[in-house]
Amino acid sequence: QLVESGGGLVQPGGSLRLSCTGSGSALDRYAIGWFRQAPGKEREEDGVSAISSSGDGAFYDDSVQGRFTISRDNTKSTVYLQMDRLRPEDTAVYYCAAVEVPYGPSNWYSRDFEYEYWGQGTQVTVST
Repeated sequence: QLVESGGGLVQPGGSLRLSCTGSGSALDRYAIGWFRQAPGKEREEDGVSAISSSGDGAFYDDSVQGRFTISRDNTKSTVYLQMDRLRPEDTAVYYCAAVEVPYGPSNWYSRDFEYEYWGQGTQVTVST
């Protein structure tokens, strides 16, 4: 089971840190991705960020490159998405997803169909 937290209301230019915590099994065997669904739209098929099981490999969509940072603490079964310099267009429900992979830096995925487990989402609103 995946549980997201850390969402909220923030002004443009502000920051939030999202957390994705796994329960029931250790997350160190899973690649984790973050996806978002903007108001009135379908959830995006391409993730905003993803991280390998070991944490040494990561992916960022062009829209968040340089503003978002993904990291993980496998001792806490938690993956973080630090979001800085937020923009109104970042407003969305953010979901984390997991898929079991071999441990290492090379296994991360950017497409939603590659993930098996999903959280319920956390709302991020960027507005004045």
